Amino acid sequence: MKHSSPSYSITMRLRYPDSPGQLGRITSAIGEADGFIGAVDIVEVKRNQIIRDISVNACDVEHGRRIVERVQAVPDVHVVRVSDRTFLLHLGGKLEIAPKISIKTRDDLSMAYTPGVARVCRSIHAEPEAAFALTIRRNTVAVVSDGSAVLGLGNIGPRAAMPVMEGKAVLFKEFARVDAFPICLDTQDPDKIVETCTYLAPSFGGINLEDISAPRCFEIERRLQEQVDIPVFHDDQHGTAVVALAALENALKLVRKTFERIRVAINGAGAAGVAIAKLLKSVGVEQIIVCDREGAICRGRNGMGPVKQWLAENTNPRQIKGPLGEAMAGADVFIGVSAADVLKAEDVQRMAADAIVFALANPDPEIDPDLAVKHAAVVATGRSDYPNQINNVLCFPGLFRGMLDVRASRVTEGMKIAAARAIAGVLAEEEIIADHIIPSVFDRRVATAVAKAVSKAAVESGVARRRQKPGFHILA
Repeated sequence: MKHSSPSYSITMRLRYPDSPGQLGRITSAIGEADGFIGAVDIVEVKRNQIIRDISVNACDVEHGRRIVERVQAVPDVHVVRVSDRTFLLHLGGKLEIAPKISIKTRDDLSMAYTPGVARVCRSIHAEPEAAFALTIRRNTVAVVSDGSAVLGLGNIGPRAAMPVMEGKAVLFKEFARVDAFPICLDTQDPDKIVETCTYLAPSFGGINLEDISAPRCFEIERRLQEQVDIPVFHDDQHGTAVVALAALENALKLVRKTFERIRVAINGAGAAGVAIAKLLKSVGVEQIIVCDREGAICRGRNGMGPVKQWLAENTNPRQIKGPLGEAMAGADVFIGVSAADVLKAEDVQRMAADAIVFALANPDPEIDPDLAVKHAAVVATGRSDYPNQINNVLCFPGLFRGMLDVRASRVTEGMKIAAARAIAGVLAEEEIIADHIIPSVFDRRVATAVAKAVSKAAVESGVARRRQKPGFHILA
């Protein structure tokens, strides 16, 4: 049976006789259907009848239907209504625009709008950098997608991708007080995407590219960063890599191994897999093998594009060939950013002692974590219902907070490494255990630590256009 999840939660409004034992029969029926009860609320009591709302987590849509059918079978119980709580949360979207000022008098109007606003416009025209101080640009990020590679859903297009981009914008605000706006483009032409984002850049302090398929995402990010003077960050690549690096740093402390001496097998040569390989090389990992559907990527393999050609020339120094299982033999670390159930228990058994397994495919990982943990010292996934969730929200809010605070013009490799070390450093040495190698996504220390580290790295790398004042605290 799959894990129940709030993402498949339903609320059943039930009317039934207010008699002893009836609620117990209902909850037993839910339990028999493997439902996980969240909340039970009284709506109305009238004429020996009671109406209750019962919220239940299911595993998937079909499981939710079975739960409802099981409850309907309880004598004297009438199901008044069933609501999908996830859909209710999205009604009307998850964002709104709110003014920071109030306009109640003529004086307010004359300063916020005409004629006073003209003086501010002239000031920015004379000194364009003033836009960062005098407009929303100082704290606003564009979350841009073409809907071509939405996590777990694939190429669903810009309209269907919008709920994901809205959610991303909510996380920016919640965790780092960054104002973000979702922009879904009705084109998958790299030229048009770059052109459109270039035209939009004067309104924003940064661009977060999201859910754009590989290999197009590499070209779009590179070209766009060359054309705009604000940081461009493809989170599916670099956010995943940063958080994976943070988790790996702490996992290696636990098993007493070093970056320089480990062997890493990465399954998945898309956006995340390539970025992880590059970032690991930057911190001194030399033995990396990247696998795709055809097996280990190595020199001389036919049919490789520029990205995989780079991997062939810069990874797999021993030129191992064959399927994933061959790359797993003797590996210290497995990082999966691919598909469900591609890793077998015997593959993990063939790894080195005190193996580390990061099975990050969503919603279903490369191997059942309960199976992997029997053979590995540390196991992490991308899911919230298992220990060690490797989630990009640990990176991107604080990263952009730090870049905006110093008006960074781009993201550097040093800033990514600084972000990873800041995330890892939130946990003290004595806090790191097999089930706790990475902070919780709700640990409010993370965004602050990442922002400070990224700001400092931006200044040191020469891409900051504003320096923080000594002792400045980003998220008080």
